[in-house]
Amino acid sequence: MNPREFREVGHRVVDLLAEYLEHIEEKPVFPSVEPSTLAQFFAEPLPQNASPAEKVLGELEEKLLPYCTNVGHPGYMGLITPSPNPVGVIADFICSALNQNIGAYTIGPAAVAMERRTVRWLTDLAGYGEEAGGNLTSGGMMANFIGLKLARDWASRDKAQEQGVQERWAVYASEERHVSVDKAVDAVGLGRSALRALPTDAEFRIRLDALEAAIAEDRKRGIRPMCIVGIFGTTNTGALDPIRELRAIADREGVWLHVDAAYGGGMLLSHAWPMRNRGLELADSITIDPHKWFYAPLDVGAILVKHERRLTASFGLKPSYLTDELDRANERYQYYVHGFEQSRRFRGLKVWMSFKRYGAHQIGEWIDGNVRQAKHLHSLLAEHPEFEPASEPPMSAICIRHRGADPDEAQSKELHAEVARRVEQGGTIKWIHACIGPQDPPPSLVKSLTNCLSSTPSSCPWETPLSSAAAAKQLWPAVRIVGVQAEGAPSYFLSWRQGRAVGTDTCDPIADGLATRTPEPSNVDNNPRPSRA
Repeated sequence: MNPREFREVGHRVVDLLAEYLEHIEEKPVFPSVEPSTLAQFFAEPLPQNASPAEKVLGELEEKLLPYCTNVGHPGYMGLITPSPNPVGVIADFICSALNQNIGAYTIGPAAVAMERRTVRWLTDLAGYGEEAGGNLTSGGMMANFIGLKLARDWASRDKAQEQGVQERWAVYASEERHVSVDKAVDAVGLGRSALRALPTDAEFRIRLDALEAAIAEDRKRGIRPMCIVGIFGTTNTGALDPIRELRAIADREGVWLHVDAAYGGGMLLSHAWPMRNRGLELADSITIDPHKWFYAPLDVGAILVKHERRLTASFGLKPSYLTDELDRANERYQYYVHGFEQSRRFRGLKVWMSFKRYGAHQIGEWIDGNVRQAKHLHSLLAEHPEFEPASEPPMSAICIRHRGADPDEAQSKELHAEVARRVEQGGTIKWIHACIGPQDPPPSLVKSLTNCLSSTPSSCPWETPLSSAAAAKQLWPAVRIVGVQAEGAPSYFLSWRQGRAVGTDTCDPIADGLATRTPEPSNVDNNPRPSRA
């Protein structure tokens, strides 16, 4: 491909993606297609001969774009995967073209400097000092793995790197932890049975009395406490463990404190609900995911460490084939010496460009919009006779309990699976778990939907405006309750979003009792939409 063809194909790709983003709200959130159909689309042997770029792009338009999950759609509320900000998308394009491998300084000197600065921004947000450092990773899974390895090596006085695990150790985390913690405990050689999954209180925070009891019991059995994992924003409810109290226990017991803030780290940018005074800076290491609540495209997570030297102690190997003979002054930062990965994509570019283009202030406003949705929904349901909020949402995830019929576990699973299937097939909204709900919507929501939709016929995806409560009831599939498990009893996420009609210029969703879309910026960029409500 010569430069002229690259320019032509590149322009077409940009036009194609701009068209996709411009009309994303008109598409279903989840594609209506069977896995077998998709497998058949790509059932072909390894191509032996070249094809024109035009033909390859044509295949993408036919086989890929129509069958994507449209995470930028207003109805996408599954997982914590927000729509990527457009500048971040452009950054990934530049990143691939430059192909800088920042694992070694000589393969990407400016990229190394830029990523170092990006990590410094993140450590500053976390409240760390100048001696802090970190790595950008593929996500929270890898970051939590590195955090647990740092804990293991520190606890062994840097013997485990050479000798492996020689003692019986334990790691402590709440039952609301992310599964990456379990995998990390396994991967660092402790075995999953070394993880102590501790109960939570009424606000889904780790119970300190249970932690104290577990540590005492382990010491009686000759098991050494190695690490406490605090959670700064649980996946299910956004709960925050008491970091200051965990620090005090960690100091007393002589253990490492790692905090998983993959989700909640975004709250460090919040203006309305600032959380930079919650003790996050007291952790020995922190996981943060910019590809979650900083709206960067996948993939980019981060492991931040209070003392950067711990990265070097844990990973500091210098193979002869990577020795930089020109670095006599030791000024060239080698990520492969100070981290797990050697070949490393230039992940920092999309985070750097996102902060430069939008600024921390604007991103914080987007985050506040997400949290405001969850809190508004909580206020609607707090006094509702059919629903019981599990807790007031500190972040953008809200969990409530339906007070209706209580089927047994088998019936509940079957019902959840069936309703989840219908939600996916409906195409207007996407959730992460199974769902249940009443046969009719609450009157207040009927009124809200009616008010909003009847006032915006030009933006409503239906042929005629909905001007009656009976018509609005037809939209009840837009209101979904999504199940999770909390101490053996089902709780439910509930939220709603209906195509283009919600969050339009002529409708005030908050005033009408609806969840609002994140505020649009004052330019033509496609603003990231909320990931959880």
